[in-house]
Amino acid sequence: MTDSAEHLAPHAVERLKGLRSQGSHEGIFTSDLSVNEFVMVRKANFEPLGLVVGSCIYHMGIQYGNWNQNMEMDVLSQAMYQARELAISRMEQESILLQADGIVGVRLEVKRMEWDQDILEFMAIGTAIAHRSGASGFKGVGGKPFTSDLSGQDFWMLLQAGYRPMEMVLGSCVYHVAHQGLLKSMGNIGRNTEMEQFTQAMYDARELAMERMQHEAQEAQADGITGVQLHEGNHNWKPHIIEFFAVGTAVKAMENADALVDGLNPQLVIPVND
Repeated sequence: MTDSAEHLAPHAVERLKGLRSQGSHEGIFTSDLSVNEFVMVRKANFEPLGLVVGSCIYHMGIQYGNWNQNMEMDVLSQAMYQARELAISRMEQESILLQADGIVGVRLEVKRMEWDQDILEFMAIGTAIAHRSGASGFKGVGGKPFTSDLSGQDFWMLLQAGYRPMEMVLGSCVYHVAHQGLLKSMGNIGRNTEMEQFTQAMYDARELAMERMQHEAQEAQADGITGVQLHEGNHNWKPHIIEFFAVGTAVKAMENADALVDGLNPQLVIPVND
């Protein structure tokens, strides 16, 4: 065990001691991979080591939005960023203790605590994996294990195409959507009309989230981002306050990427299920 254990719960460290580490077949592995994902991860010459988890209980600060103004809620945006980063970093620390090359199938969850409306729990969960031959060159930014929300099948296909995951990149923007005045609301009764103020607010907030995600990928010196997802959530805040969240996996081409992708032969698959 390394110094990374200092930042983890004692029971987490004890659990990790019973899991398989890189280059060892002692202990068991745990994972949330499906059977198909497990097979494809092994087909990619990687071995699952253990389920890794990061958690952060975070108290959200107070910020008020102007009733009739579209504006970012900077205090809440910063809180959502920092809490997720804390959860992800603890998940990474667990993977470092297992001497993993990376983490696949990462999912991020946010849950409100019943005892206080201003407290949220942030969780990062994924499966730590290591190359079966011990080959180097698959680590992510700064020599840390890479993080990815790609499925086992997508991870295999990414490597087949000559790319490797670098890290999961995020963009968040908590935004106050301005209320509409009474006269304007009454004037829209019975009419088909665009709500331009609302459209602009949603547009601006999404663009801020995606811009921040792209900035993280640039910081990671990635070539691009795959599997981007856009989420919206209120998290039981006051009406007209919404978080726009963008997440994806930053990837980088390997030396033989062009030859590998040219050698791929797509096949037509017809599902037989109804």
